[in-house]
Amino acid sequence: MAKTLVVNGIHNYTSPEEYIPPKSEAVREHLEWFMDQKLGLMMHWAPGCQLGTYESWPLSDGDGIWSQEDMTWADIETCKQQYWDANKTFNPVKFDPEGWARLAAECGFKYLLFTTKHHDGFCMFDTKTTDYKITAPSCPFHMHRDADIVGALFREFRRQGLGTSVYFSKPDWHSKYYWPPKSAPAPTRNVNYTISEHPDMWEKFVQFTHRQIRELCTNYGKIDVLWLDGGWVRPDNLDQDIRLGEIVEEIRSCAQPHLIVSERTCGGEYENYITPEKTVPDEALTVPWETCTTLGKKFSFHYTDTFKSGRELVLLLLDVVSKGGNLALNIAPQPDGALPAPAVRSLRDLGAWLKIFGDGLYGTRICAPYFSERLFYTRKEDDIYAFFAYEEIPSLPDQLTLSVTNTVRRVTCMRTNETVRFRQNGDAVTIFLENVPLGGAFYAEGFCITAD
Repeated sequence: MAKTLVVNGIHNYTSPEEYIPPKSEAVREHLEWFMDQKLGLMMHWAPGCQLGTYESWPLSDGDGIWSQEDMTWADIETCKQQYWDANKTFNPVKFDPEGWARLAAECGFKYLLFTTKHHDGFCMFDTKTTDYKITAPSCPFHMHRDADIVGALFREFRRQGLGTSVYFSKPDWHSKYYWPPKSAPAPTRNVNYTISEHPDMWEKFVQFTHRQIRELCTNYGKIDVLWLDGGWVRPDNLDQDIRLGEIVEEIRSCAQPHLIVSERTCGGEYENYITPEKTVPDEALTVPWETCTTLGKKFSFHYTDTFKSGRELVLLLLDVVSKGGNLALNIAPQPDGALPAPAVRSLRDLGAWLKIFGDGLYGTRICAPYFSERLFYTRKEDDIYAFFAYEEIPSLPDQLTLSVTNTVRRVTCMRTNETVRFRQNGDAVTIFLENVPLGGAFYAEGFCITAD
């Protein structure tokens, strides 16, 4: 287990110094593929979205100060019961898995990270372990042709050539084996009984969890990543050991030998990459990592949410990739199954920029000096890419000085595909831009530097 967490952003993350590379060569190879992808579409979606409040967290009394702030229409116990019962009215008839996948591909995304189950325990897949699921008769959507939402999304995203990542919550607050109703109601996010006094109860929860992970990793085709949330469920916290290694190695041995696992904040051999949340590390990292952050202000759907602009998304992606990471960008679908129109506009702006400059991001690795003020660097084989971030009103200086240690042979403007005049003096490469036409609000200009 990790001893050190980086205190940064909304969620601490495991220190890169404690990263342990996976033992399996197949997993290591697949991690290289994963780090080539750079941009994933993350989605938090469940029946609770109808209430326009935080996902799952208001159910935990121990997290009530911040998470229950939106639950003001009744007393808190009534609000929580209405949250639990939201599955009975959930009918997202505008759900369009083919359209979502096509939009993702057009906007430059390379994989999907979908919330198959959050802490509230509601399953967006056709599990046999519980009736608290999207395909149960109690949910109006169960009659829809794509009622198994996870299955429909994975099918369509694969048709677009995109990868699939499974977001899965280790804690399950709906399970009678995690929060037994006869025990304390919900004092904290943790199990609400003493495991050493009820080992049989805990073992039932372990088997329940293993069955769900097994279903997701054997019933839905190739899974690239098993992304496990709920890092407090771990052996050194109240003996909450789900024996993750058993089920992961079973799946790798019989179905998914390449399976990447990210047991968030737990360290060890099953945190194959680290996951800063709503933050970007200050420096470039040499270990695999992925920032998960939001297109709006919240991970879950809120009726009053506002969204990052296309320019903000481009600069965020450059910040992440220049430091060696992937960006998992979260969008929360509406209760009716449509995607918020302002969010889609921002995604299309990002996609338009990536159609021109994406070659300088996908498949790249870090390149010193990584970033400086408004410059961001990446590298792919003999090509170095330098991106210059515009101000809100775009303008190009007459010249830019880049830092390149290799001997430069050619500089090309990625937007115009025209050669740019340059002069090299040691590590300083000055490129002359007086003849480069301004291309409008492209957010950042990109240059390909071919070097020896």
